[in-house]
Amino acid sequence: MSDCMCTYTGLLVNPMNIQDGDIRTEDIAHALSLLCRGGGHMKQLYTVGQHCLNCANEAKARGWNTRIIFACLLHDASEAYISDIIRPVKQHLKTYITIEETILRTIYQHYGLGALSQEEQNQVKEIDNALLNYEMPRLMNLPYSLPEPELASIPDLTLKQPQEIEQQYLEAVKKLQKEIISILNL
Repeated sequence: MSDCMCTYTGLLVNPMNIQDGDIRTEDIAHALSLLCRGGGHMKQLYTVGQHCLNCANEAKARGWNTRIIFACLLHDASEAYISDIIRPVKQHLKTYITIEETILRTIYQHYGLGALSQEEQNQVKEIDNALLNYEMPRLMNLPYSLPEPELASIPDLTLKQPQEIEQQYLEAVKKLQKEIISILNL
């Protein structure tokens, strides 16, 4: 039991050995809607879930395909099972990064995306970095400035209730899952 966590839906999951059957959209949406970005050092609550929704919206605004939009929505979904660690620390935690990548591969597989190509991974990272550079000066008390990223959308940084983010995330997954299934059946 000590190697398992209890998810929002009551499922016992071993994050070190996550399986396809352990992945539940309700668990991901709920956890990400409560998990604050930046280790909580924000001017207001801004969640990982809201960030992921903004990333997916940016991919859509750029005219990128459904697969990349869905990958952007899910790119931080592993954090529902292992939480978030700020970038300055994460880059020094090779084991954490390996665990995160393993969980994310399982999540992508669960939702029908399979393995992302290097090009697709780069596209997701490009959007993630652009959103980070947009979010930080607006939501943190930075003592320095960042270059303004070129975005095709206007990210929603307004204060939202976690329940609203959770619902939006659930709806976005449902919509994109239908689109992916439709594409696969062509």
